[in-house]
Amino acid sequence: MAGWDRPNEPTPQKKAAGGGEAEQELPDFGTDFVNEADIAAFEKAVNAPDVTDEDFITALNDWKPIKQRIRRKRPEKRPRRGKDETREGFVYQLLKWPLLIIVFAWMLILSTFYVTTRLYISQYEYWITWRGRRERLRRKLRSTKNYEEWKLAAKELDSYLGADVWKAEDAFAYYDYSTIKKVVADLWRLRERAEEEERAGSTANGKSQPNSEERNGDDGGGGGTTRGNRAAGDLRELVKACVKSNFAGIESFRMYSQTYYGTKDRVQEFIRELEKSLKFLLETNSLDMEEKRALFKHLSSNYGRTALCLSGGASFAYYHFGVVKAHLDTGLLPTVITGTSGGALVAALVCTRTDEELKKLLVPALAQKITACHDDMFTWLYRWWKTGARFDSVDWARRLCWFTRGSLTFKEAHERTGRILNISCIPSDPHSPSLLLNYLTAPDCCIFSAVLASAAVPGILNPVVLMSKTPHHPFTITPFSFGHKWKDGSLRTDIPLRALNTHFNVTFSIVSQVNPHVNIFFFSPRGSVGRPVTHRKGKGWRGGFLGSALEQYLKLDMAKWLKVLRHLELLPQPLSQDWSSVFLQKFDGNITIWPRTKVSDFWYILSDPTVERLERMLEVGQRCTFPKLEFVKNRLVVERVLERGRRTTRGVGKTELVSGGQVREKKLSPPPPSTPPPPPQEEEEEEKEEQGKKKFTWLPWSPTERSTSMDRKRSSSSTSLLEEMENQGRVFFDNDYGGSSGSISSDEEVVVEKLDADRAASGGI
Repeated sequence: MAGWDRPNEPTPQKKAAGGGEAEQELPDFGTDFVNEADIAAFEKAVNAPDVTDEDFITALNDWKPIKQRIRRKRPEKRPRRGKDETREGFVYQLLKWPLLIIVFAWMLILSTFYVTTRLYISQYEYWITWRGRRERLRRKLRSTKNYEEWKLAAKELDSYLGADVWKAEDAFAYYDYSTIKKVVADLWRLRERAEEEERAGSTANGKSQPNSEERNGDDGGGGGTTRGNRAAGDLRELVKACVKSNFAGIESFRMYSQTYYGTKDRVQEFIRELEKSLKFLLETNSLDMEEKRALFKHLSSNYGRTALCLSGGASFAYYHFGVVKAHLDTGLLPTVITGTSGGALVAALVCTRTDEELKKLLVPALAQKITACHDDMFTWLYRWWKTGARFDSVDWARRLCWFTRGSLTFKEAHERTGRILNISCIPSDPHSPSLLLNYLTAPDCCIFSAVLASAAVPGILNPVVLMSKTPHHPFTITPFSFGHKWKDGSLRTDIPLRALNTHFNVTFSIVSQVNPHVNIFFFSPRGSVGRPVTHRKGKGWRGGFLGSALEQYLKLDMAKWLKVLRHLELLPQPLSQDWSSVFLQKFDGNITIWPRTKVSDFWYILSDPTVERLERMLEVGQRCTFPKLEFVKNRLVVERVLERGRRTTRGVGKTELVSGGQVREKKLSPPPPSTPPPPPQEEEEEEKEEQGKKKFTWLPWSPTERSTSMDRKRSSSSTSLLEEMENQGRVFFDNDYGGSSGSISSDEEVVVEKLDADRAASGGI
């Protein structure tokens, strides 16, 4: 853990690097992060027996013959499946294997038809859809080298396909365009009015009240909203109503699957106006610090966070480097990152390096450090025959230390880079729950052991022990979780969305999926984000309706029969593992990136990449990510303003916000001697507390006065849920703060006309 003194922790030593100039430019290329004491402790834990044999004291009869020859009793082999795991009954035993053979034969036939259908769709699109100039523009799009070139080529292709007309039109069945249009007008009107009222109020207060502390409500009043800036309060309520995940359907994948770049102009306008309104509420003097803290905590909880999820896939996982590089170069890399199996290696590298280091690391020369598969065939065949695994976990631990900066823990990595690393693994016991390792669930766990555990596929790498740093053993690392052994998390939870939502409120996921057994079944009949169906101008089906319908039927039928086998417990469990979850779990997210693999990649699935192959993987990974970046940008624009608000307003009562978003010390009266001030709390603990249960007994005002002041500010909005909904509805749909009407008022029509005129003058979005 950070701050502990570990005398045996060696200072990173520079090796005599013999590589070329490209390798020398890599940060820490010649640095040896291996701690021999940690590797020895890991080797001892891995080689320790799973269960310690108990020592029994046995007594022999006094008349037992001396030196009697006793044959050694051989230990009984553990059955593959216990009697509690197998069903009883004559019919079950009679029909088990015939049913299994029949279903497998039928699934093989379905697979043959499925491959034939996919080939038909591919040829249909090649010979019918992509012809002439359309094909030339697509070829130009696929040959771009960076995001700026890709955007120009995508806009040109969209213009040729008529997508510009679709962007300019507001109407679309998959989102509530009338609500978005009205909210944009209301946000603009209320923000302009609030800015005018604040300027007028500051001018008047500057003449009558030169003391700035009184203007900011330090006299115990309720804050700026009671001083007359009603528009700021109404803007706050409107923002509360629309800052939600997938508000009015604007985050539906269909909003971004009609074009190669961008979405509706009205949606882009809403994102820009919402960003301006949030920044105004953060910097305004009309709301006091407590109101801002409660507001941004509420908005952040409703909106959620974004996570980048990197799947497993052996050497296919090196495509993730290109995906990460595309996000990093555009400044759109999320804070929460999770990886499984091969994706855990990439995630560990990303979360232990800063942005500046990553920009120098994500280059083809990185292939010189990927040497896990260096053994020749005779070596790994002999190891597999003796141990049942192709690779040696101790050797992998040494080679992993460069990617994880030695024995760095999850908490230390979070403190160094600010990123939240998550690694999924499952216990060797098939019936125990899976585990998502991060700086909350396992802060002292060493990252290198977590990566090894997440990559421990049966037959490839034996289950390993997680290692951790503890205060009781400051000089070395010790086994984590009672020394239990863990293995590949992709066998059950390749994309741990539920755990991410539980720990970090993740509501939006970007999944980079490279698993070969999943990639071949991916098919979007109506298009995906940044890849529209060009047949019939986006209103058709890939391969025609017949081809798409046949593909969907065959794929769903195979999944159905696999579920039948699993629920009837007919599937065998080789290597004590239920392999049905490898196909039946959820593999996609809100945005799913599928790098285009090659047939030759299957030949190198357990091989180290060369510089040339890694260069191609970086390019392919980036190019497959470019179509998704506009969607990611629109999501992160709002999310990062909310994160800034949470950081700025944290520590309420000790600091206060002044104009320009600056924080200064707030003058507080000393706490009563009988009631000590509450201890500082971490952000995660603060998130779990309920807003209404907090007691500010050490503030200059009492809780009763505080609640009375808040009631006066919010009037009837806090008396009941019904009145709160009515208040939001008044701000949402009433004209001039009174009189409900279903149509847009004349003032709103003027606002909309001004916005449309500004958009036309600027040449669109």
